[in-house]
Amino acid sequence: MNPATQTPQTTGTMGLLSQLNRVVYRRATEEVLGIKLKQLITLEILARNEGCLQQELGASLMVDPNNCVLLLNELDQHGFVERRRDPEDRRRHIVVITPAGMKALRKAEEKLEALEGEVLANLEPAEREQLRDLLARAMDGQDPNFVCGG
Repeated sequence: MNPATQTPQTTGTMGLLSQLNRVVYRRATEEVLGIKLKQLITLEILARNEGCLQQELGASLMVDPNNCVLLLNELDQHGFVERRRDPEDRRRHIVVITPAGMKALRKAEEKLEALEGEVLANLEPAEREQLRDLLARAMDGQDPNFVCGG
């Protein structure tokens, strides 16, 4: 391995996760996934929920209200989401994923899984599964307000 591309052993776990995250973000382009990574994350959140208040979705994505509207406008133009008025407060919108959004999400997730295989190529399949299990366990009990509807 090229010493210039080796990760220093002094890097902590969170530092390594951040570096790995940056590698994925650089490679997970719209051309590769078929949609933007932020769109994929938005569709993932909506797929896990049966409707999400637009304000909560923005908070989950850590974007300001204006950028949330722009993101949802893009997704809406593709037919991937639908915004409905909240029957309890007509000033608010509930965002739901459409069947076309679910299809786009499935395709993007397949491509992201292939990208994951490339990024984690130095790990054996059992090690990848163990890494996934450990990360999932680390996420257990984290702040539920990070996820829409929390």
